[in-house]
Amino acid sequence: MKNRGLAVFLIGVLLFSVAISGCIGGGEKTETQTTTPQYAGKIAVVYDVGGRGDLSFNDMAYLGASKAAKEFNLELKEVQSNTESDYLPNLRSLAQTGEYNLIIAVGFMMTDAVTQVADEFPDQKFAIVDGFIPDKPNVVSILFKENEGSALIGALAGLIAANDGKDKVGAVLGIEIPVLYKFEGGYRFGIKWAEEYYKQKTGNDVKIDLLYTYTGSFTDPAKGKTAAQAQLGQGAWVIYQIAGAVGLGVFDAVDEYLKSQGKEMGPPFAVGVDSAQDWIKPGVIIASMMKRVDVGVYKAVEMAIKGNWQGGIMELGLNEQGVGVSTIDAVKEMFNSLPEDTKQQKLKELGLASEDELFAKLEETRKQVPDWIWQAVAELEEKIKSGEIKVPMATTKDQIEAIREAKTWQEMEDLAKQWESS
Repeated sequence: MKNRGLAVFLIGVLLFSVAISGCIGGGEKTETQTTTPQYAGKIAVVYDVGGRGDLSFNDMAYLGASKAAKEFNLELKEVQSNTESDYLPNLRSLAQTGEYNLIIAVGFMMTDAVTQVADEFPDQKFAIVDGFIPDKPNVVSILFKENEGSALIGALAGLIAANDGKDKVGAVLGIEIPVLYKFEGGYRFGIKWAEEYYKQKTGNDVKIDLLYTYTGSFTDPAKGKTAAQAQLGQGAWVIYQIAGAVGLGVFDAVDEYLKSQGKEMGPPFAVGVDSAQDWIKPGVIIASMMKRVDVGVYKAVEMAIKGNWQGGIMELGLNEQGVGVSTIDAVKEMFNSLPEDTKQQKLKELGLASEDELFAKLEETRKQVPDWIWQAVAELEEKIKSGEIKVPMATTKDQIEAIREAKTWQEMEDLAKQWESS
């Protein structure tokens, strides 16, 4: 499988991430469990056509399921969907066995199929990532406030562009589905917020345009590369990839652009998505919008196993650590946890002689952006967490069009309040 080496590396990286997430919030170290829990049954994960090895969405779902399987002593079955027509038979065949404590569907595109099998098998528990099925007691919908995390990326991208005297940033997206409207809308909000922040800081007006492309794919890196090359040609200074494996092509395009300019690191920069993808191309990827699919999947399994199951909506945002901007310290800790041979393989791929060189390059990449920009992003994050600022969550074509037409972040915030009250 292409990218298999990277996928293996990511799995190791993210397993450590999951381990870290288990400690978040407690502030104290827990003792390592030395006994194996009693066998608790089976869970199943059904992937969408994007599948494993995308280094983001589907791999994160696996990580959450595998962590839960290990901790609760569960058998984990994985099922790959090769086409959209596989969704319903894959789910139905699993449910018919009656063997699974929980069946997890990974991806919005399985919404209709899950809705149907949930009615056919009312005693079977299901979870769906990104799908909205609010009214079935045997289904939990795992949703994320991608709009909040993407607003932080928009602020970062907009301020990087403004600070360098540029007026365009980009976004390369996958298939045009409602969940991606949340990313796009939040990103646009952050860009507009950055315009106002920059004016208040410098006294200078700035207008940042967004170049965006829906590639129609989550699996074809060539489409991502082509889209990113076009946006770079039009002056995009930061490109946010929101397209699964397609984003690998975005990283390649920015990397090649930098090399063509005789530069080892940006700007221009790319931004990763879903997992902390910074390590894939240090110098190219300034940060990632982490969408903790692993956390959501783990929580769903935990509910099913511990007897506190509750169907309906599980929504994770900044306050729940379900989304956020990656940090260099987290990437560094992850790399240090890898087996020595895996680390050496990755260093060789990057042309680096040591871990110290990798960490230094990661640090240097971040330092290409002034501290005041990182501080501005942190300021926006706190305002969103406190409720002082409301980021709109677009989930329909009409809503994203309304955001696209808004001139300021305040107009977008008004939309958010209207939608909440309606």
